[in-house]
Amino acid sequence: MAATYEPIATTTLTTSATGITFTSIPSTYTDLRVVWVGKLTAGGGGLRMNFNSNSSNIFSYTSMRGNGSTVLSEGSVNNSQALINYSLGAQLSFVTVDIFSYANTNIDKTMLATASEDFNGSGTVNRSVNLFRSNSAINRIDLATLFGDLFVAGTTATLYGILKA
Repeated sequence: MAATYEPIATTTLTTSATGITFTSIPSTYTDLRVVWVGKLTAGGGGLRMNFNSNSSNIFSYTSMRGNGSTVLSEGSVNNSQALINYSLGAQLSFVTVDIFSYANTNIDKTMLATASEDFNGSGTVNRSVNLFRSNSAINRIDLATLFGDLFVAGTTATLYGILKA
C-alpha cells in the first residue's frame, strides 16, 4: 500500500464464522479502506456491511457485475445494510471497500466497492456504490454474508486508515 495507508486492524479467521467486526476505529484518518480476501461456505452468497450497529433503513446502493458474457445492474434504497457484492461463493474472492469521509459529522457517507471472484479461469467482477444516509462518524464496521453462509477459516479482513486522501 502507499505510504498514506496505515493498517488499523487485521482479522484472520481460524474457524468458519458469521462475520468480522472492527470496533474502536480512530477518527484520525481522512478515509478508510477494507480489504477482504476469502471464501464462503456455499456458492451464490454475497457480502454486506453495516456501520455503528445500524438497524434503520438508511443505506442505498447501485451495483453492476459481469462475467465476460453477461452483465447485470441493480439498485435498491432503504436497506438496513450496505450491499458490497451479491455473487460471492465458494471460490476465492478479493474485495476492497473505500469509505469516504467516515469521521465527518457534517455529511452522509459514501462507499465504493470492487469485488472479483475466480472460477478457475472464469469469474465475476462487481462494482458497487453505497450511500449511508447518516452524518454520524463511523466507529464500528460489521462484515457479514448476505444469505447466511459462513466465512471459511483462512478468510482475512484488514482495515486501513488513509491519511490526507
